[in-house]
Amino acid sequence: MRKTALLSAITTALLASAGVQAADAAKAVGAGEGRLDIIAWPGYIERGQSDKAYDWVTQFEKDTGCQVNVKTAATSDEMVSLMAKGGYDLVTASGDASLRLIYGKRVQPINPELIPNWKNVDARLKDAPWYTVNGKTYGAPYQWGPNVLMYNTKVFPKAPDSWSVLFEAQNLPDGKPNKGRVQAYDGPIYIADAALYLKATQPALGIQDPYQLNEQQYAAVLDLLRKQHELIHRYWHDATVQMSDFKNEGVAASSSWPYQANALKADKQPIATVFPKEGVTGWADTTMLHAEAAHPNCAYKWLNWSLEPKVQGDVAAWFGSVPAAPAGCKASELLGAEGCSTNGYDQFDKIAFWKTPQAEGGKFVPYSKWTQDYIGIMGGR
Repeated sequence: MRKTALLSAITTALLASAGVQAADAAKAVGAGEGRLDIIAWPGYIERGQSDKAYDWVTQFEKDTGCQVNVKTAATSDEMVSLMAKGGYDLVTASGDASLRLIYGKRVQPINPELIPNWKNVDARLKDAPWYTVNGKTYGAPYQWGPNVLMYNTKVFPKAPDSWSVLFEAQNLPDGKPNKGRVQAYDGPIYIADAALYLKATQPALGIQDPYQLNEQQYAAVLDLLRKQHELIHRYWHDATVQMSDFKNEGVAASSSWPYQANALKADKQPIATVFPKEGVTGWADTTMLHAEAAHPNCAYKWLNWSLEPKVQGDVAAWFGSVPAAPAGCKASELLGAEGCSTNGYDQFDKIAFWKTPQAEGGKFVPYSKWTQDYIGIMGGR
């Protein structure tokens, strides 16, 4: 709670200094406009095309007359770019994008009183600092979860217990080197994963928060990532490509989302995941309303629908995430009785959730520098 309060205070101060003035939230929801355009992570908005059992779009369209159109995005940076271009109503933004969207005035505050299902939101997510600023609410929590270590069980008969298999040159249990058989995420926020690893393995650096790195800490993290570059098969961002790499390219281990692991397991692949001892980063995603949304009434109807317990549970079952509405844990036959526990419901306090790094008056390295340097690292510089 102390961290949350501190981040809220920092965010408030930053926004005040930036002169951000939020528009007032809607006062009422009217008839739907007949259309809704959403930017979403792959697997977040399903209409039964992948598997007819997973469909939380068709009924919404029947009930509201709002035709749903989805644009999938593979990274938070892509989501921010698409929202800047406009033409969308909603985006399922992770914490490393949500504050950028607020600072950039790309999203507008919402009125939770117009969302009857708001009462379903997990108390741990209410008023979270990645979507609540200056007392205004910029979106509805959707799903959350960890960035897990996914591995091939034929290579690792026993689960690896450390991220070292991705960061340090070594032979894997099958006797072959990890070089060319491991992956890292194609996004500057992955710098936090390396920072989390060094927080545990090099305590003398004094890293407290993997998203708040001073120059010395940041230099050590970049050094680790440059060494890791020599081991990397591919920097992944496309979930489908990563799944293909594990099936066809001999990839043995990588950071991943439960979504890929679930899909590969369903395809009878020798895949499992683990929370390494150093901890994990993670994401808490918020459905946010574009500042110039063309279909705000349909958007509000979707925000309410998205918090229906069955919808929440079905999304979690498909993606491998945790519902933002705990009632979803028991409302979905697809998720099952143990689904929330399996996906990490009780691990909330062990996850370092994505957030956009801020300089805080020059104390820490800002996200703009993360972006610039990570591009260089992926390019071998």
